[in-house]
Amino acid sequence: MAHVQGLRCRECGREYEIAPVYTCEWCFGPLEVTYDYAAVAAAVSREQIAAGPASIWRYADLLPVDRGHAVDLGAGFTPLVRADRLAAALGLGEVWVKNDTLNPTNSFKDRVASVALSKALEFGFKTAACASTGNLANSVAAHAARAGLRSFVFIPSNLERAKVVTTAVYGGNVVAIEGNYDDVNRLCAELAGTYRWAFVNVNVRPFYAEGSKTLAYETAEQLGWETPDHVVVPVASGSLLTKIRKGFDELHQVGLLDHAPNVRVSGAQALGCSPVATAWREGSDTIRPVKPDTIAKSLAIGNPADGYFALDAVRQTEGGLAAVSDGEVVEGIRLLARTEGIFAETAGGVTVASLKRLADEGVVTPDERVVLYITGLGLKTLDAVEAEPTATIRPTIDAFHEAFDPDHIDEE
Repeated sequence: MAHVQGLRCRECGREYEIAPVYTCEWCFGPLEVTYDYAAVAAAVSREQIAAGPASIWRYADLLPVDRGHAVDLGAGFTPLVRADRLAAALGLGEVWVKNDTLNPTNSFKDRVASVALSKALEFGFKTAACASTGNLANSVAAHAARAGLRSFVFIPSNLERAKVVTTAVYGGNVVAIEGNYDDVNRLCAELAGTYRWAFVNVNVRPFYAEGSKTLAYETAEQLGWETPDHVVVPVASGSLLTKIRKGFDELHQVGLLDHAPNVRVSGAQALGCSPVATAWREGSDTIRPVKPDTIAKSLAIGNPADGYFALDAVRQTEGGLAAVSDGEVVEGIRLLARTEGIFAETAGGVTVASLKRLADEGVVTPDERVVLYITGLGLKTLDAVEAEPTATIRPTIDAFHEAFDPDHIDEE
């Protein structure tokens, strides 16, 4: 916390002291955490980071939390996997997959929830809450259990059953709302003004969002303190994309990168909920809210809070935005699974399919080093890829040979 200066409005620049607030009282713009980067630079080094825990907390000097309050289930430092077979299937050169399915509750949301609930303890809150499309619900419930906090998580009533079960198991309150995520979020904004609870994506949002930066930190460290040429990031609220970009910039600002990052940032959305990609395609600065209609429910935010900032980041870095159909989402899940052995949820299918679209359009090129962010595990969205056994046979070798011709079974 010695390196944190305060909060600043992203719209008008007005500054605030550290507190559980998230909007500017003058222009209603969103607030974000500011740091004394000179102090951070004096405190951090590659060696010091390497000696730290194998989690997001190896970057504690770049996070807005007193390390002594950390609510730690071991989020972060997930594998960065070179994906040569996926690259070949897409006609690309060097592709890497950042596999965040291996976090404690199997999504990147463990990064943001760990930071948010740590900050909630600092502020003295006794109850943690959130609006969620599923993954954040899992993570907040788990981290609240770890911290000994009460929890209320609010979800759309049509959420995938697996995500309901993997939230309720932690013993908190799971409240299903008859409506979509935007309806849930509006209710939570009202409740945040009524109860002294730590709503991680409302009044604690400026701190919560900072956890996403660790994906950029890890990517650079795992590439030998180099940055990729291009990253492809799923877009729901838009916060993840903007914070990954911020993370690369911060590493250079505090002296951990030898060269200024020149990372092209591209976004991925499902066609049934693609307000940011639509604005990109139309060359517009206006992001029009939509009613979500997609199997990618974890990305189904029709009125993205950080949509404009995500759009701006894509434009500034000369990236691109793609929106893909539900059929392409399913094929994206299957393509990643059969080429690299990584089972992603529907959001991952969106990201893989968007990479394919961007590669086909020449936005992502074969000479680039590309990192693909896979943010959640496929076991959360099994309904999207239902399958039957290749064959059902009697327990005899003759039955096996009836199903699989022995003259062809060993052919390449």
